Amino acid sequence: MATPPILVTGAAGFIGFHVAHRLLADGRDVVGIDNLNAYYDPKLKQARLAELARRDTFRFRKLDLNDRDGMAALFAEHRFAQVVHLAAQAGVRHSLSAPHDYIDSNISGFLNVLEGCRRTRTRHLLYASSSSVYGANTRLPFGTAQNVDHPLSLYGATKKANELMAHAYSHLFGLPATGLRFFTVYGPWGRPDMAM
Repeated sequence: MATPPILVTGAAGFIGFHVAHRLLADGRDVVGIDNLNAYYDPKLKQARLAELARRDTFRFRKLDLNDRDGMAALFAEHRFAQVVHLAAQAGVRHSLSAPHDYIDSNISGFLNVLEGCRRTRTRHLLYASSSSVYGANTRLPFGTAQNVDHPLSLYGATKKANELMAHAYSHLFGLPATGLRFFTVYGPWGRPDMAM
């Protein structure tokens, strides 16, 4: 029986691109999704996808996480054993002017990922959280045991909500989930709004 592909959400994004690239280099089949929004220049996202498309074990579908039916159909079609969820509406400043983008993608979209994992019995969900969950914490260095109940942006609040949602699904449905609190990520193929 063939190994099912790994789902990488946000495959056209900076981190998603690198994760998909590495999985493909390791001989894994990857299904990548992205909505290719215009938060930053979609030409950079298209260039990343063109690089991934060089591998015949990569399949891409333009899909918005908030498309409940589309997400359910994707999970039903592939029954992913592993999901790497990196898609989100990023950026702290943008959340001040476009708050609904964050609720649609980071809350409703994440729920659609969790539901897909639950319904198809995904063996492991790895998802992106953020250092923004630390918010008003002043004790350094930050630690995973610290209280993170005081985010200073809607973006940070949505990422804290993701951690709580994943915890609930893990408890209720036995879905193994690991969240990674990324700090400022930079490097080749990086986002143009980020810097060292």
